[in-house]
Amino acid sequence: MACGTVAASFLASCAVLWALAPLPPEGRHTVVDLYRWFAAGPIVIPMRFLVDPLSVAMALVVSGVGAVIHVYSIGYMADDEGFARYFAYMNLFMAAMLTLTLAGSLVVMFIGWEGVGLCSYLLIAFWFTRAAAARAGVKAFIVTRLGDVGFLLGIFLAFVVFGTADFTVITQTAAARLPDGGVAATALALLLLLGATGKSAQLPLYVWLPDAMEGPTPVSALIHAATMVTAGVYMIVRMHAVYLRAPLAMDAVAVVGATTAIFAAASALVESDLKRVLAYSTISQIGYMFLGVGVGAWSGGMFHLTAHAFFKALLFLAAGSVMHALGGTTDMRHMGGLFRRLPFTAGAFAVGALALAGIPPLVGFFSKDLILSTVFHRGHVWLWAIGIAAAGLTAFYIMRAFVLTFVVAPSRKNLPAVHDAPQVMAVPMTVLVLLSITGGALGWSLTHPGVLERWLQPAVEAGIAPPSGIAEAPPGPAPAGHGGGDGMLASVSVAASAAGMILAWLVYARRTLRVRFPVAGDILAHQFYIDDLYAAAVVAPSRAAAGMAEALDRAVIDRAVTGVGRVLAAGGRVYRRVQSGFLRAYASFVLIGALLVLAYWMLASRAWR
Repeated sequence: MACGTVAASFLASCAVLWALAPLPPEGRHTVVDLYRWFAAGPIVIPMRFLVDPLSVAMALVVSGVGAVIHVYSIGYMADDEGFARYFAYMNLFMAAMLTLTLAGSLVVMFIGWEGVGLCSYLLIAFWFTRAAAARAGVKAFIVTRLGDVGFLLGIFLAFVVFGTADFTVITQTAAARLPDGGVAATALALLLLLGATGKSAQLPLYVWLPDAMEGPTPVSALIHAATMVTAGVYMIVRMHAVYLRAPLAMDAVAVVGATTAIFAAASALVESDLKRVLAYSTISQIGYMFLGVGVGAWSGGMFHLTAHAFFKALLFLAAGSVMHALGGTTDMRHMGGLFRRLPFTAGAFAVGALALAGIPPLVGFFSKDLILSTVFHRGHVWLWAIGIAAAGLTAFYIMRAFVLTFVVAPSRKNLPAVHDAPQVMAVPMTVLVLLSITGGALGWSLTHPGVLERWLQPAVEAGIAPPSGIAEAPPGPAPAGHGGGDGMLASVSVAASAAGMILAWLVYARRTLRVRFPVAGDILAHQFYIDDLYAAAVVAPSRAAAGMAEALDRAVIDRAVTGVGRVLAAGGRVYRRVQSGFLRAYASFVLIGALLVLAYWMLASRAWR
């Protein structure tokens, strides 16, 4: 049932694509209000869904990759005690992610946004009896909430500026309501960027994603590689009309993306855990997407989002197949020599690795080159150089992971009897292999924009009057392979990737080169001490403040409350002595009371006289 519902979602997405395709570009836009979700005075918020080329493209990726990973999960989670709970969480995630994807307003998007955050927590901490998994789930929930505060403030500001959070209204009126480079546009774009940074694990809010690998591997493939972590990119593209009015915010998006791309790629160079290598790779590749949309390559960012969903899901599923064969081992230092034992898994991982490295003709080459060529043509040469350097590092660390896992001699003499992936796991991997090989057709063309770019044009250009700074830029990125200049740029990118892979092969497979940088290695092993910085600057002060609050609570508030109780208890002890239970004692008290009243009256009457 769980797999069937996701497959039905994919078929529904295909049906919507089939219905929209024959329509003229300006007619590919439908708004559906299911019901009134919220009303307070003049503010009325319907549960509104938006069907246009952008939402359909994203829905196809989410539901298609989600269906493949659901099928894979049948084999991977077959022996787990939480089998039914796992699929319930995964279906809940799919519902929330599709709500986010098809949302017609920022408010409805925020419902899906928080829904996928909840599901991420549930699935990261799925094996909650493991302390590391429980901590990772809490860490992901808290860190992403920091970014969500910015998103929520952005929604409030959108209501102030536009009087609504509806995407159609914002897109059509942004040019009129937001002065180019004005405070409102910049503030709104930066607040939304904060939300995107948390959800998409970009600097400085990336720290939750590597620890999220404590969850089941199919979860990592679906949520933390193919869908949820790309929600920030999708949101920025959806709000592109606002970002076009905020050049400073767009520069911030591009800088965050480029910095994250090379930072995460460098962090993966010395990582020994296979899944964490792929986690840092995800952070780095989303950095490329941020770099693309930060320079206005909306279609390029979405193309790389799609390509990344194909090859990164494939890499995670191949890693899961390795873990399934080795009883859950993820440390590459305990692997090696698995190419002959797991030939299908090794081949699938190799295809994903080559696509990630940007080697033609695989999908990663076309999507990454589209972004890098656009960055160069828009005049951001230094950002392009960072992207090229990150591409070289990416090729190096993924080749290192392949060699240590499948090529070098086994580190243990007595490896357990391992077997390749069963059919229920192999078929989904085969589908992703084919998509990684043929997916480049979505963006490649000799004489005109690629298929995906042409499809997205109505959604990313409708109703937009670009500001002067953007209008002066080239109208759009040239496709990979079109024109001599672009061919040269593509050659540089491929050369950097090839050099990285060759160097990694010489260092780890042939062992003819020895690269030792103790200081740099220590810095990379600690991921530039970012986690340590958080621990010292955020976690430690927070715990100290919590300790002070606890001491204040015990010393003042608790003592005040317990003091009242002690006073009442002391009074009770006194009254218990009076309540002896003897009738003569009570009669004596009545007599004494009567005499006291009589005496009072006598004294009072004398005073009145």
